[in-house]
Amino acid sequence: MALSGVIIMSFFFNIVSKKTNIPSVLLLIGLGMGVKGALNGLGIFDENLQLNSLLEVLGNIGLVMIVFEAALDLKLDRHKAPMIIRSFLVGLLGIALSMFGLGAFFLYIFPSTDFYTALVYAIPLSIMSSSIIIPSVGRLTGKKREFMVYESTFSDILGIMVFYFMIGADGGAGEGSIAWEIVLNIFSTVVLSVVVAYVMVYFFQKLQMQVKLFLIISVLMLLFAVGKYFHLSSLLIILTFGIVLNNTDVFFQGRLARYFDREKVKPILHDFHTLTLESAFLIRTFFFVVFGLSITLSSLYNLEVAINSLVIVAVLYIVRYGLLRFISPHNIFPEVFIAPRGLITVLLYFVLMKEPSFEIKNFDTGLLLYPILITSIVMMIALISYRGEKMKDVLLPKLPLTNKSGVVDEEMQHRMDVNTERQDLDGFGGG
Repeated sequence: MALSGVIIMSFFFNIVSKKTNIPSVLLLIGLGMGVKGALNGLGIFDENLQLNSLLEVLGNIGLVMIVFEAALDLKLDRHKAPMIIRSFLVGLLGIALSMFGLGAFFLYIFPSTDFYTALVYAIPLSIMSSSIIIPSVGRLTGKKREFMVYESTFSDILGIMVFYFMIGADGGAGEGSIAWEIVLNIFSTVVLSVVVAYVMVYFFQKLQMQVKLFLIISVLMLLFAVGKYFHLSSLLIILTFGIVLNNTDVFFQGRLARYFDREKVKPILHDFHTLTLESAFLIRTFFFVVFGLSITLSSLYNLEVAINSLVIVAVLYIVRYGLLRFISPHNIFPEVFIAPRGLITVLLYFVLMKEPSFEIKNFDTGLLLYPILITSIVMMIALISYRGEKMKDVLLPKLPLTNKSGVVDEEMQHRMDVNTERQDLDGFGGG
């Protein structure tokens, strides 16, 4: 009954999020914290619950589903190439610059640690959350929305790959050695990924069984585990399969076209979109509720943690502002403020907790919680301001565009249309 209630509440939170631009992640974390407070008040909350283990299981499944969901959103289009390149550069450079900026700050506040470990701890906070951004930017117009979808997707994928490369590499090796290892690993994984993707698409289009989607998900989870065992980028394999599946017209040309049946793959792709969307919804729901249960409120009352968190957020926004200004001369509002941290940040931190060689003593979880809350609230305010709405207005019913006769007021409708067109023309990467 409790699980059903959580799912229903999460669905309600999604509706509230769409109406008000309040990120559902904040509501889910708040729900978890509220449940914990209520259970503590009743004296029935078990402090010995292994919440971290549950978060790890949910997180690993979430990683696969998030990357696969993101890959299914990446449509390769020649006309979108400039925007895709810009979003890739902003995503990649944003992670790199934020990582070094936060790494230097962590080295300052934790002088007993080494710079490599500080960099590793900085990566989770350097990654934008596509699971928050993609459903939140639906009300943006034109290229602004597309840019944010691509950038957040690249940020997720690249950030996760860099993180696992860093914790898998030898911290004592030189930067050049690590860079070469990353390049070699990516190249070998890409070659293997393309082969696996072609084989999987060919094999699954031949299946006559009705039950095949969860079989594919199981194969993806197996590939994830095998890739980790052989120190390959498991997520790159999953990413490649998703991109090939969503862009079959690009990858199955010439002689390869004879091995591909578009009519059989099309319904599989549609079902996959539905499955990943529903699965990601469930995983995000329980992950953030459990995360809320695991939060120690005392960390929020620590003034030093609060100040350090503000510095972290400031570094993230300074880097983002500089990058967007450099990459594009166009209007960068509200993109500059759409940089929430979320599931990936928390998940990768729990991965670090299991790595004894990467440990920063006295690292407070408040340094994660505060940035997640602040960046989500900033994004909410920016999205509301972008539409010229006041905070109180979005929480109240919209005024109808009809006059007393029940006919749409043409003047009001015209003003809204003109406003939308102007926002499109001022959009990021326009022209």
